Amino acid sequence: MIAICVESSHQKGMGHLFRSLTLANYLISKNENCLVIINDHQPSLVKLEEAGILYRIVDLSDMKSNWEGGMIEEYGIKMWVNDRMDTDIRHAAQVKRHDIPLITFDDRGSGARLSDLHFAALSFDPDDQIRGRKIFTGIDYLIINPETASHRRQRTTVNKIIVSMGGSDTYGVTIKLVEILKKIGQSAAVHIGPAFSHQRELEQVVEKNFPVLSNPVSLIETFHRFDLAITGGGVTPFEANVSGLPCIVVANEIWEIPIGRFIHSIGSSCFSCHHDYLTTPIMVESLAKAESNLESMSRQGMTGIPVNALDKIYREIQYVI
Repeated sequence: MIAICVESSHQKGMGHLFRSLTLANYLISKNENCLVIINDHQPSLVKLEEAGILYRIVDLSDMKSNWEGGMIEEYGIKMWVNDRMDTDIRHAAQVKRHDIPLITFDDRGSGARLSDLHFAALSFDPDDQIRGRKIFTGIDYLIINPETASHRRQRTTVNKIIVSMGGSDTYGVTIKLVEILKKIGQSAAVHIGPAFSHQRELEQVVEKNFPVLSNPVSLIETFHRFDLAITGGGVTPFEANVSGLPCIVVANEIWEIPIGRFIHSIGSSCFSCHHDYLTTPIMVESLAKAESNLESMSRQGMTGIPVNALDKIYREIQYVI
């Protein structure tokens, strides 16, 4: 059994969950048994139920009861994977006491130091202090949902725009974007994820030319209908780009700024700013840049971002099991 320990919430968003679901489905396709261990976050539990993935709910803040050891013994766990961004060394030590491999993803916490493998695909800041026994960086190790391959389409002109600021949109950036787009007379569809909690504010600003798409079954399939997306700075713009959909990236968090700058630098998207600095003139400038470079950005996304990270990660995992 392989355990995948995930933290998902309105504050942290649902990116870790979606990446873990992609990883779990891949591992299951390789005849590995998987258990997702997660905090009690109802929208995430719904997604796990829909996917048919075995899961257990725990209090991830509990550093005293050694729930990790109980899980390892109960399920015969042979490898532990963390996708939580800031694991604590006390938690990592409890796992390593059982002499099993510890794998982590984009982990900025003290627990990363005890990991056997650390896949830090979203580390683009030269000042990042990535810890772990063996470290893998760069988009060669960026997990992309395989579904993107069947929804590729070259974009040439901007006819339809979609706003998609993540599974929770912690800071309600969607509202700010709709207000700005209204000011400049630009319509757009608005995607809201399963943990979005700003419905009342959104209802007050949306108009007929801003249709709301609430928690679609497949975001990638939904993206296929659009020519340009305005997104946050996590994995979403990379997956959109792989399918040929360029993005304007507005960073939700400070750590997303280097991601936005990187994806801008490879020519598949346009980085706008951190949401605190988002203004109408900045969005007008970003839209103009995206429209003038749309065709080349679409092509670069489909050809310049690797899509075989899961194979590479699994190969490395097999070495340590």
